Amino acid sequence: MFSKEDGVLLVDKPQDWTSHDVCAFVRKKMRIKKVGHAGTLDPLATGLLVLLLGRATKLSAQLMASDKVYEGLMQLGIKTDSHDRQGKVISTADWQNITLEEIKEKKKAFLGQISQVPPMVSALKHQGKRLYALAREGKEVPRKARAVAVHRFEIGNLEGDKVNFITEVSKGTYVRTLVNDLGESLGCFANLYELKRLKSGLFDLDKSVTVDQIKEMKREVFLEHIIPIKKLSKFYGNHKQPQEISA
Repeated sequence: MFSKEDGVLLVDKPQDWTSHDVCAFVRKKMRIKKVGHAGTLDPLATGLLVLLLGRATKLSAQLMASDKVYEGLMQLGIKTDSHDRQGKVISTADWQNITLEEIKEKKKAFLGQISQVPPMVSALKHQGKRLYALAREGKEVPRKARAVAVHRFEIGNLEGDKVNFITEVSKGTYVRTLVNDLGESLGCFANLYELKRLKSGLFDLDKSVTVDQIKEMKREVFLEHIIPIKKLSKFYGNHKQPQEISA
């Protein structure tokens, strides 16, 4: 039989927390042995983090394969090694002559199946070592380009050097690299300034709880917020459902 702690918890991750931080916090606070997630969020990013509790951790690979929806803010004129504002600045350029129409035109090249080279500041491995660890040592190694899909890339307003956007992407897509590459095509550079995940598969941010709310919850109340494994199929409708997990 499944227990009440076997299931999914939707959390609104705060800025400057790692995904691992949130997992460790829930594990300790609610005394749950197994806590994982279905897709990392960088410390800079906020929004929907899908936590997998107990036996639901076995669904990690399937749920991580879901498409994600984000809203964000990019900053023109600055290129960083991490492709976001928390990285080391490596190049700058004038951006004042860039128009909103030009940005909207250039972003069309980044829709559909595209090829991305992951940033050095990432958790991918090279010869057994994390790329971000190599980057801290001042090293840069070749990274293979990989195919990802950008289903939606909507440009909003241009205010000063900031541009807001919404994008829907496949598993493995780095939104900060999407922004960096758009900046390269514009000839003025760009970095990711803010990012919030709104959806992961059929899970929505508006159904999530905050870390601050969890801090105040008693265990009995916390358990009421968990989506049980047996109810996960309703989030998939006619889509491929998670595989059966034996009780």
